Amino acid sequence: MPMKLVFVGADHEVTGSCHYIEVGDKHILVDYGMEQGTDAFENAELPVGAPQIDYVFLTHAHIDHSGLLPLLYARGFRGQIYATDASCDLCSIMLRDCAHIQLSEAEWKSRKAKRGGDIVPEEPLYRMEDAEGAIKRLVPCKYNSVIEVCEGVKIRFTDVGHLLGSASIEVWLKEDDNEKKIVFSGDLGNKHQPLLKDPVYTEEADYVVMESTYGDRLHSAEMPDYVGELARILKETFDRGGNVVIPSFAVGRTQEMLYFLRQVKENALVKGHEDFPVYVDSPLAVEATGIFQENKWDCFDEEAMELVRNNINPISFAGLKLSITSDESKEINFDDTPKVIISASGMCEAGRIRHHLKHNLWRPESTILFVGYQAVGTLGRAIVEGAKEVKLFGEVIEVRAQIKKLAGISGHADKEGLIEWISAFKEKPKKVFIVHGEDSVMASFVECLKIEHGQRAYAPYSGSVFNLVSNKFEYEAEPVPVKKKTKPASGVYARLVAAGQRLVAVIKKCEGMANKDIGRFADQIITLCDKYDRG
Repeated sequence: MPMKLVFVGADHEVTGSCHYIEVGDKHILVDYGMEQGTDAFENAELPVGAPQIDYVFLTHAHIDHSGLLPLLYARGFRGQIYATDASCDLCSIMLRDCAHIQLSEAEWKSRKAKRGGDIVPEEPLYRMEDAEGAIKRLVPCKYNSVIEVCEGVKIRFTDVGHLLGSASIEVWLKEDDNEKKIVFSGDLGNKHQPLLKDPVYTEEADYVVMESTYGDRLHSAEMPDYVGELARILKETFDRGGNVVIPSFAVGRTQEMLYFLRQVKENALVKGHEDFPVYVDSPLAVEATGIFQENKWDCFDEEAMELVRNNINPISFAGLKLSITSDESKEINFDDTPKVIISASGMCEAGRIRHHLKHNLWRPESTILFVGYQAVGTLGRAIVEGAKEVKLFGEVIEVRAQIKKLAGISGHADKEGLIEWISAFKEKPKKVFIVHGEDSVMASFVECLKIEHGQRAYAPYSGSVFNLVSNKFEYEAEPVPVKKKTKPASGVYARLVAAGQRLVAVIKKCEGMANKDIGRFADQIITLCDKYDRG
């Protein structure tokens, strides 16, 4: 059988990361992420059904890399998901949270449709039991340890400093006399960021699959004064009597903001408002902050660890209030005290942040402070790009608040950081596949790698199939623009189809069993078919 790599998701797009490896009789995914924002191109279907997937290797816990794992489980996947210890911890809360959001949105859409006369309920993409099922398949792994997954497949996770537990993954494949090594960069972290270590480089690979999110821009040459700029924004807003609302990713960016705010508080940098309250209004963010503490020894950088050794919590301080229940969340907006509100989601697409925007976007005295990437098509992107009004919960809200961005805050390596990472390989890989970037960004980054750095770079479209033995594409897919955004099929019938696919996969594994057991299984299937066959 061929040894091949298939590109499925985050090809000429930033979100929805997914790649497929076939070696011998094994079927492997590297990430299975959810698309967020507006999709430019259609994604190809997985080359095989979910029940046939043996393993998933997960680079990190962000939903655009992990968010469809429960859907994979719902469709019959029963293999193992390999990830770092910290990624497993984060997935245990993030996938549950994502399932809760899916269910809440489906219920809201069903109520809305019913008012319009549509009695067919909206089905969630997946349910809590599917998230629980995926979580049970997680296999925690240590950084820097070579793990033999099965005969012919070994992996190793290397810290790349993008998120707690984030990693590039080295994958060694062997089939007959052919041995190949692929390195998946995952999302590469920005250097000199708070809390997390800088990316660790890899030196050898036959093939590299590399992200390019910021492949067309450079971060500031000098380290931005995050704390000073944050303090300035806080003082200006509090002097006006407003709130500073920070849409923030619950995992990663929220903890970085707490790290900065601790310094603002410790040094009394907001004159006249030294005791300002800070609300973290996200149950997920609260849980994630606890997980950061639990994994500090493996993941925190030296500066943060120096605080830990001095018995100082780097991400906690006086005046920090954690909002868990919906009632606690609602009470925040009935308090007139100028405050900081950190809430998810970071792109304003779901979660409690939308309620805080509803209460603050129309207030000229308030500030909406963006501290992370805003994907095309998201509410956050629209606000950052100057929307005069937005729609929230069926109501049009005028944008009168100050809209600010904390310059330089990024969990992604810039163009220079990406080039440093790929240049660290002792010998140039046979091919560098560029993924996980907007269409125009990928095109320019590929040209830069080719012309300026002599790399054999290529940006495949979703559905492209590369033969790792012959070093050639078996199929080069053409871009298929999205006509209408749709989400993967769900609902009761989709569950039935998934069950059928899993049954076929189980049947294939029965070869070699005792005849009496096979016969009994066949009789059970026939009885079931007789019961429901309406032909």
